[in-house]
Amino acid sequence: MPVNTVLSVKNMSFSYGAMEVLRDVSFDVLKGDYIGLAGPNGAGKTTLIKTILGLTDGYTGSAELLGMERRNFNTWNRVGYLPQRVNAFNPLFPAKVKEVVGLGLLSKKSFPKRFNAADEVKILQTLDLMGAADLGDKLVAELSGGQQQRVFLARALAPDPELLILDEPSTALDPVSREGFYDVIKKLNKERGITTILITHDTAQIGRYANKLLYLDKRVIFYGQFGDFCHSPEMTAYFGEFSQHLICHQH
Repeated sequence: MPVNTVLSVKNMSFSYGAMEVLRDVSFDVLKGDYIGLAGPNGAGKTTLIKTILGLTDGYTGSAELLGMERRNFNTWNRVGYLPQRVNAFNPLFPAKVKEVVGLGLLSKKSFPKRFNAADEVKILQTLDLMGAADLGDKLVAELSGGQQQRVFLARALAPDPELLILDEPSTALDPVSREGFYDVIKKLNKERGITTILITHDTAQIGRYANKLLYLDKRVIFYGQFGDFCHSPEMTAYFGEFSQHLICHQH
């Protein structure tokens, strides 16, 4: 795998019983990329990410992440993963913001897993980066949806990951919170060089932030720069001019 390739997926297929979810999916993600992973409901977007991260079995094909084969790697201190919000947090669990963010540092620790003064500093620095420095002692359950997502993103960022993967993080956010959240992620990608994959259903907006589009519908329909998508006769034929224009007009 070339030195600037963060993720390389080759001929990956996956089925739940007789139901095909992924078919012969191949793509590479380069260091510094910001990939908008889009597609219709049931397209296999979340399954693809979970398979890459080793959270599902029964696939065919291969994936190399940060230079390691998918079957062998242990990369949880190098990958920040923010799953869909509905699965991310039990609102009845009385956790403080600092405690939730601190969980992101545990992957770097050997046993016994204990926090120290340097961890406290790192937690506060990460919250400050998220514009949430004043929330550290609040209960997560008391926060707004936008504030909670910033906290969960801070947890994913605490161990300084090389790759950040977010699964539809803006679904439960109002338009103002969504805009601010996307701005933070774009800043992390541009200024800190964190390679980013963001699963989204909002193809009309993601071109404002991501530099590449991976459109998945069980197989790869398109992967490349937005400019190439917008000028592709094949994509015009696939999506129709109106739908293609919706994806392209923000870019």
